[in-house]
Amino acid sequence: MLTETRRRAYLNAMQIVQWLPRAELPFAAPSRPQLLEPWLPAPGEAEAPGPGGDKPAPPPGRPRPKVAVPRPQAAPAAIAEAVATEPAPPVAKPAPPPRFALQLLRAGRCLLLVELPTGEAFQSRDPAYLLLKDLLRAAGLPDAPRLIGEPVRWPLLARGNLDQGPQAAQDFVQGFVAAQYEAEPCACLWLVGLPALRYAAGADDSAFYNDWPLEGLGCAWALPGLELLMDEPQRKAAVWHSMRRMMPRWELLDE
Repeated sequence: MLTETRRRAYLNAMQIVQWLPRAELPFAAPSRPQLLEPWLPAPGEAEAPGPGGDKPAPPPGRPRPKVAVPRPQAAPAAIAEAVATEPAPPVAKPAPPPRFALQLLRAGRCLLLVELPTGEAFQSRDPAYLLLKDLLRAAGLPDAPRLIGEPVRWPLLARGNLDQGPQAAQDFVQGFVAAQYEAEPCACLWLVGLPALRYAAGADDSAFYNDWPLEGLGCAWALPGLELLMDEPQRKAAVWHSMRRMMPRWELLDE
């Protein structure tokens, strides 16, 4: 048997506000007289028709039970306003296109990707070009390198919606050098200057004076730019020390 307290707890859980038992319940509270009065609809309230189309009448002496139907509550105004005014996530802006100019050359069995200090093609009396010739003579390579194609100047286009960010620049430079390497392989790829190092090998200035295998491009050797070597002559000692380690690579292949 259920006690009155537990019975009401069950009814509340089922959201039943008023109820009338079929028989007298033990331990139940006394019935309220107003619940035994016949149920009459309020003025203007219509009864819903039954399955056969007739309006059902409540059982004599029993009021119609009423059930409280929960209704969904609207979101608080503060929450709705916060959702409406929540700022949209920021859209990442594309990186600005880098600016550089590179020239690809061939000297003996070496390819050289060299930063153009002024952005213009080398001239025979340019100080940077004369320094490059000195480096080639010290390396035991021909000091009259052959130019391969036009300089690679980035960005390629001054206007337009074409992606010309850092990744696009790296893909372009690597593809350009790889095409020349496939046409005529080399013993070593010189990367002279930070732009050459960054966009051909994806490295930074910490790789200067070092060499490592570069996928699809053979062995790469990183050097400071010609303008930097002219501004900081003390770097030439490190270049020479690194060059002596690298020279057997192209000397043995030339024999």
